[in-house]
Amino acid sequence: MTEEHQEQTAVAEQEPLIEETGAEEEAASAVVQTAKLVLKRGGVLTDIAYEIHPPATIGRFDPSVGPIDVDLASQPEGAYVSRKHAKIVFADGVWKVVDLGSSNGTFVLRDDFERVEEAELSDGQEFALGNARFVIQLT
Repeated sequence: MTEEHQEQTAVAEQEPLIEETGAEEEAASAVVQTAKLVLKRGGVLTDIAYEIHPPATIGRFDPSVGPIDVDLASQPEGAYVSRKHAKIVFADGVWKVVDLGSSNGTFVLRDDFERVEEAELSDGQEFALGNARFVIQLT
């Protein structure tokens, strides 16, 4: 085998490795983000939690409106939650809650509850949809 042939063989053998490494890096960067919404009652976290995969629409199911990701119809607090109340999104490394034109509003706890159209959420952040209070736990 000539020296030139050996060099071409070595280059050809490395090319798939470079492609595989690139694919592995792409797969690692495409990690699915999830979070939990934990319901609070009387100022205390409950054992009721909803795992979400953004974008996730929160509300009460109604056949005329279509499917939602987190259905609060079975919870007492659901009476004050719109059919499509809010959406939890994750983009560019930032979690947000976005009000979808709800009747009773979306609120984020800062110094006090503040009504928002859209707000960033951090791990442990408390927010409310109508009178349904949640804490977001990022995973």
